[in-house]
Amino acid sequence: MCGIVGYIGTKKASPILINGLIRLEYRGYDSAGISTIEKENLSLMKDKGRVKNLYNLPGIDDLEGTIGIAHTRWATHGKPSKENSHPHMDNSNTFSAVHNGIIENYNELRKFLGDNGYTFYSQTDTEVIPNLVHYYYSKDTNNDDLKFLRAVKSACSDFKGSFAIEIICKDYPDNMIVVRKDSPLVIGKGDEENFISSDIPAILSFTRDFYLLDDLEFTVLSRNDAKFYDINLNQIDKKTKTIEWDAASSEKNGFDDYMLKEIYEQPTAIRETIGAKLNENSKCEFDELNFTKEYLENINKIYIVACGTAMHAGLVGKNVIEKLCKIQTEVDIASEFRYRDPIIDDKTLCIFISQSGETADTIAALKLSKEKGAKTIAVSNVIGSSITREADYSVYTHAGPEIAVASTKAYTSQVMLLVILAIYFAETLYINEDKIKELKKDILELPKKLEETLKISENIKEFAKKVYQETDIFFLGRGIDETVAREASLKLKEISYIHSESYAAGELKHGPIALIENGITVVSIMTDSKLVEKTVSNVQEVISRGAKTIVVTNQNIDDTMFEKVIHIPTTNSFISPILSIIPLQLFSYYISKEKGLDVDKPRNLAKSVTVE
Repeated sequence: MCGIVGYIGTKKASPILINGLIRLEYRGYDSAGISTIEKENLSLMKDKGRVKNLYNLPGIDDLEGTIGIAHTRWATHGKPSKENSHPHMDNSNTFSAVHNGIIENYNELRKFLGDNGYTFYSQTDTEVIPNLVHYYYSKDTNNDDLKFLRAVKSACSDFKGSFAIEIICKDYPDNMIVVRKDSPLVIGKGDEENFISSDIPAILSFTRDFYLLDDLEFTVLSRNDAKFYDINLNQIDKKTKTIEWDAASSEKNGFDDYMLKEIYEQPTAIRETIGAKLNENSKCEFDELNFTKEYLENINKIYIVACGTAMHAGLVGKNVIEKLCKIQTEVDIASEFRYRDPIIDDKTLCIFISQSGETADTIAALKLSKEKGAKTIAVSNVIGSSITREADYSVYTHAGPEIAVASTKAYTSQVMLLVILAIYFAETLYINEDKIKELKKDILELPKKLEETLKISENIKEFAKKVYQETDIFFLGRGIDETVAREASLKLKEISYIHSESYAAGELKHGPIALIENGITVVSIMTDSKLVEKTVSNVQEVISRGAKTIVVTNQNIDDTMFEKVIHIPTTNSFISPILSIIPLQLFSYYISKEKGLDVDKPRNLAKSVTVE
């Protein structure tokens, strides 16, 4: 987690750095800081709290340096404090560094450095970085142009764990070195300037041309150049990649919050995800994939592996793949996948979902699957991200930048892409042709139905006002609706801090119903015509115990039975989660707003989880 920014060019660095941090606050926001080179000396300004606090630091407006690094933090080592904030310097104030990731062996390195006369002033793992670089720098008697680079390379060779590092040195006022391993970092190429960031959107307003770094590639940046080196310090060639995202899509565009904007962007995101992959009259196209009927017939199992919201999208994908393709599919939490020794071989297909493409647990699970011989597909929203470079195949959602920490349009786009992927498998296998034709028609109508669904927001707002002070809310569903209940419950927890649980509606009477008491709110999703009667019966069980009930449905039910019924358009049950989650995203959003909370930046959370 955490966000890092860097700049080297002809302009004052500090305003660019702080602006970049503000755009990256969704990655972490418990402290922030910047470091620049000022007349061949290093400056350091940092503090606990939000990035905007930097504007109040004495002397911040006097910085003139045109090279600098910056960091906004999500704490892993050490509580949020000024001392634990990044950047960190070495004892001699020769080097200043920022870091995203975890140095797993930092205690061992800290002891080694302590034995060699170094003192530490923070509780962080990051503080070992500039000090270890200084250790190797001071031992190198060859004062050439590569001395700085050799010291950074030697230090990185000692690190265990994940890292994206920016480091500046007062002895090299015209250079910055950046390197990454298992943590995101991109370099934006400008005119007589270079920009560095954890994520593309933070610097998209400055450039569309990006260098995408692979693990343990070292970059020496100057104003006019970027030189790339491998782990042996052999110089390598690297080309820029042009990113087509519209910079305006990273702005709020008149909405109060990024989350609300991104909820309302879902019709467009779904249209973009469908793209040219699908039409009614020809087979589904995935130029990225070259699967044959014979290969798919020989698959013994599909694993879908992801974390959090992406895992919930995977649950929808499992339902569709099994029913359309008749291939056994399992969904696994990425953080648990490796440690249960999954049964994988060359007849296993593994699909890994990550909005950012940088989720550490998911990438680790992907690497294990490849070692065991499985074919791997990455599903991501970010072109050139780590997961897409590790996987055998990559497919993209094209949801556009998602800034709010709580995912909305990325989730529905992931669901959409998995459904299209299932259609591609089924058509390659020549099965379920009539069912697929009907599903395709419904998919192509889906963006308009999403627009219809979004019009109910005021209804949701009124009900949110009635329940925002509650401390417990339950979500129920059966079949594919149960996957939506999980995602809706997670959204509420994430941004409102209300305790919520989701259950398969039929399981309620096997224990959880003991928690139902007079006045508690129970939310139910009912979109499957085969299961609606049973779900109504389950909800009656909580009504009889005094619960208030809100129902999201596209079925013909007796509205008078429930306190609130939200009717959404009818559609194929395979894609109903894309519609039914919309009112519940808005439900969580308006509850959070009623409570006066920061919707885009919920406490303790960060957008991209790059540590295990």
